[in-house]
Amino acid sequence: MSEGETRQSEDSPQAGAVTVSDVQELIRRKEEIEAQIKANYDVLESQKGVGMNEPLVDCEGYPRSDVDLYQVRTARHNIVCLQNDHQAIMKQVETALHQLHARDKEKQARDMAEAHREAMSHNQGQREGLSPPQAFAKVNSISPGSPASIAGLQVDDEIVEFGSVNTQNFRSLHNIGSVVQHSEGKPLNVTVIRRGEKHQLRLVPTRWAGKGLLGCNIIPLQR
Repeated sequence: MSEGETRQSEDSPQAGAVTVSDVQELIRRKEEIEAQIKANYDVLESQKGVGMNEPLVDCEGYPRSDVDLYQVRTARHNIVCLQNDHQAIMKQVETALHQLHARDKEKQARDMAEAHREAMSHNQGQREGLSPPQAFAKVNSISPGSPASIAGLQVDDEIVEFGSVNTQNFRSLHNIGSVVQHSEGKPLNVTVIRRGEKHQLRLVPTRWAGKGLLGCNIIPLQR
């Protein structure tokens, strides 16, 4: 095990105690390792593009004089060690995401209990005879540990406001996609209807271990 891998094992989040910050730190370290691997491959490319397997001796068996043998051997060694570190950190990311997912399920259970209490205690809009705002899209699926999951979005949430997009100006999912692309790292106000109750959420489109900036699938509603 390399020194970097040992350090990662020592610093990895303990089971049950993982936080979003832990996952973000793991992803930062993963990207750092990937950058180091690329830098070492660049060294090999600068040495006549020798790569990882090209012989370092000439046809007569003598050390090649057209490349810096020390640089090549060092870069190859570094790449092997860093690839092992990368494999280890990816396992840690996967474990941390599973732990986050378990925590998200607990949070969803608490949200459901809170929504039930709110529904039992009051529904001011209904008492005043006000019709609920009309939704234009629905959350179809959510990836565990994603920005959408962390923000509190749930499957079957009906969206009535997504940043600057609302029922009046919504035309297609491209409207939402445009808002997301222009709001990376910035909080968006999202209003959803969940089991007849309106919920206000703050969603921050962020790069994470999965695809996209949200980690959820949104489908339009027929109007």
